[in-house]
Amino acid sequence: MKAEPARQLRLLDLQEVDSGLDRLAHQRATLAAAARVAELSAHAAAARAAVVRAETAVSDIAVELRRAEGDVQLVRDRAARDQARLDAGTGSAKDLQALQHELVSLARRQSELEDIEIEIMERAEAADGDLTGARAELDRLDAELADATAERDAELARISAAEAETAAPRDQLTADVGADLLALYERLRASHSGVGAAPLRQRRCLGCQLEVNASELAAIRAAAPEEVLRCEECGRILVRTPESGL
Repeated sequence: MKAEPARQLRLLDLQEVDSGLDRLAHQRATLAAAARVAELSAHAAAARAAVVRAETAVSDIAVELRRAEGDVQLVRDRAARDQARLDAGTGSAKDLQALQHELVSLARRQSELEDIEIEIMERAEAADGDLTGARAELDRLDAELADATAERDAELARISAAEAETAAPRDQLTADVGADLLALYERLRASHSGVGAAPLRQRRCLGCQLEVNASELAAIRAAAPEEVLRCEECGRILVRTPESGL
């Protein structure tokens, strides 16, 4: 392939632009703030699930407590009716004796049910504490997530601005390079870690950082200025510059 020396030199300017864009793309892909947002989002999702579980537990225990309170109240009401009948003294001695026995049984049953009620109330208090703690943890994580999101968005905005500034001359550079040379450059760049063209500086290819051997250097000296050269070691386009040391 042949291309005017000016076109080849413009290729180095294009490579500088593309390398800058690659660096910015790497910054975007490895942004610490973005990783922090992802981490906090996962923790916040787990915290929300914990709040839902805690709310469900509080609700279930509240239903259980209302049921236990109802059971206690039923026994109290029955005991109150029996006590009223006993105090009235109506009925036979056998009936009154039966009421006394029932009141003893009801008192024992009421005590058992009240113990159950107290145990449920203790669990309700613990569940309320768990819910309060879960909500506090979620609030903390949401606040951290908001801060991390703002930091990430600011970093992304900075990178986007830098990308726009870096890419601004690219269209003109590709036009200056020309379609034929650009196609070779893009193909090589895709298979050579983003670097398709490199300068020859002080007899060294700056693409692979290897010094050009004597025979290759002689071939480069003999080549016409329009000849598009390739590094024998890395295969990239090798652009001659005033600093090539020829």
